[in-house]
Amino acid sequence: MAAPGFWDTQDRAREVIQEVKTLRAWIEPFDRIAARVRDAGELAGLLDVEPDASLGADLDTELDALEEEHQRFELQSLLQGPDDGRNAQLEISAGAGGTEAQDWASMLMRMYTRWAERKGFGVELLDLSEGEEAGIKGAVLEIKGQYAFGFLRPETGVHRLVRISPFDQQSRRHTSFASVFVYPVVDEEINIEIREEDLRIDVYRASGAGGQHVNKTSSAVRVTHLPTGVVAASQQERSQFKNKATAMKMLKNRLYQLEAEKQAELKAVLDATKSDVSFGSQIRSYVFQPYTMVNDHRTELKIPDVQKVMDGAIDPFIEIYLKKFGAAGQARS
Repeated sequence: MAAPGFWDTQDRAREVIQEVKTLRAWIEPFDRIAARVRDAGELAGLLDVEPDASLGADLDTELDALEEEHQRFELQSLLQGPDDGRNAQLEISAGAGGTEAQDWASMLMRMYTRWAERKGFGVELLDLSEGEEAGIKGAVLEIKGQYAFGFLRPETGVHRLVRISPFDQQSRRHTSFASVFVYPVVDEEINIEIREEDLRIDVYRASGAGGQHVNKTSSAVRVTHLPTGVVAASQQERSQFKNKATAMKMLKNRLYQLEAEKQAELKAVLDATKSDVSFGSQIRSYVFQPYTMVNDHRTELKIPDVQKVMDGAIDPFIEIYLKKFGAAGQARS
């Protein structure tokens, strides 16, 4: 047997590093919780011997914090999908309805950006198509953080907005739709074979804000994978080369997800009770008028503070979904 080459060794080293990171993500919080439980137990023992109101209050505060940390660890235990630990690529597309739907899509982009910031995750804008008057036709964000895909995969589906439109001079109530799809970001060590002869690469002028460069330079790139029809586009960079690299990364992620979905469909053939929460399914309604309410149609969780939700407070929806469906939600998403 031939000795492993340099690239084989490099690949194995990356695998080991990833395994270490994954194990550390479980061991460190477990050890931290165990230590806090031990310290709280010792403090409770001291209070049994010699009651102290101040120390008793400290113990109550510690127990509340410990409960919150335990709930976070419990939630992490539900993220058992093969891709849950990866970064996430989140795609938002405005539905039919012109400016109103495009404004709704931009509101969702802000909501997910604020959610990511609350979690301490990084956010990178990979692609943006601006609306003619306001809002966006679509956008692709990369959310960077541990378990970003696991947390965000329940968000795949159609999101419905009901409000009095600020763009309607007669102040009528409108219903708008925008779709969200979440992909796992493929690590470099995963081999997704893309042959040059299977690609069609088109260049065109970028649209939206950007000054004279936007109008004079064909820097935007659209890559079409001919065997599958999957399309990825990028126009954020001034450099055509950089836009092509971004579009290829997006294409690789989507082809990976396409293959993962095929495998999930094969596993689910015999699952007669499987609920279909597909890309075209309405999963949540956000009502601004005549009352305020955000209603998740899969879990029936209702939150009346719609402004708080739009400011990124979507964790309750994610948590109840994961607790209800767990890793099985991978196929539902």
